[in-house]
Amino acid sequence: MLATLSRSDLRILLAAGLLTALAALTRYLSLGAVTAFVVAGLAIAALAALVARSVDQLGDRLGAGATGVLQSALGNLPELFIGFFAFQAGLIAVVQAAIIGSILSNILLVLGLAFVVGGLRHGVQRFDSERARTSTVLMVLATAALVLPSLASYVHSPAAPHERALSLVVSVVLLAVFVLSLPAALKRTGMRETDAAPGPEEPRWPLWLAVTLLTVASVAAALVSDWFVTALEPAIGALGISQTFAGLVIVAIAGNAIENVVGIQLAYRNRADFALSVIIQSPLQVALVLAPALVLLSFFTATTLTLVFAPLLVMAVALTVVAVAFVVFDGESNWLEGVVLIALYAIIATTFWWG
Repeated sequence: MLATLSRSDLRILLAAGLLTALAALTRYLSLGAVTAFVVAGLAIAALAALVARSVDQLGDRLGAGATGVLQSALGNLPELFIGFFAFQAGLIAVVQAAIIGSILSNILLVLGLAFVVGGLRHGVQRFDSERARTSTVLMVLATAALVLPSLASYVHSPAAPHERALSLVVSVVLLAVFVLSLPAALKRTGMRETDAAPGPEEPRWPLWLAVTLLTVASVAAALVSDWFVTALEPAIGALGISQTFAGLVIVAIAGNAIENVVGIQLAYRNRADFALSVIIQSPLQVALVLAPALVLLSFFTATTLTLVFAPLLVMAVALTVVAVAFVVFDGESNWLEGVVLIALYAIIATTFWWG
């Protein structure tokens, strides 16, 4: 079996195994909430990397388009698990902040870092402006669907007393939009794969190995996500931070660790089109799939999750989407635009430090 694994494969497998074992030790040996929280977060990132590598190894069997969709979907599994266990624990503020934080961290922090890294190394980078506009329009529409239930509550419209039913309807509509967008997503993913620069040939895993590691990593991610959430509340108290800040920044970044690294690496290699697609796809899936899925799952638990967010969260995501739209519509990026996006993220994160 080792002959079919490259050095990078072995490093990811070893890191995932060791960090998962350490997460179990810190969970059950009472080594402190902060330690358990940090180790579990690192384990989630390592398991997400193993999931991504396993899905990539299935590419020859599934085809490029299906592989891309599957990789994006499984890449969001840790966020789904964390959100589910968090609202079961009654941490609604953390879940709602994490939903918005996943959007903000990707299209401000990660996109900003990609622009800075790519701009400093290659100067002005250009990408397909039409594809960027389409992705941005989808992001605007998805964000509007998340914001409208909140606005209905703020202005005390006739829909305000029915926020649970309204959230359910909006969630179903967003999931339907995602399903309808799949054919185009498959086509776009396939096109990106053909444009990819050829790299050194790496050994391919046997089918049984790819499926086994994918299954084991997904199950382990669910377990570690439970431990992560168990340590979350006491860690918040020990660190002296608010639930909103923890969800908006810490949980959001931990849940998107792999997509973040991949997008920045692509920009560094001057593959701006691919980098933008990877980075924008993650918040789109959060808005179209993750948030609606969590709302629907909450109907089967004692705690109800709705799409009515705090006013400051709504303002933050609205300003963010508008700012990013102005930046990407011209089809060009430079390091200074990246600095501006990162600065906006830092300001928003600081605003939520106290709750």
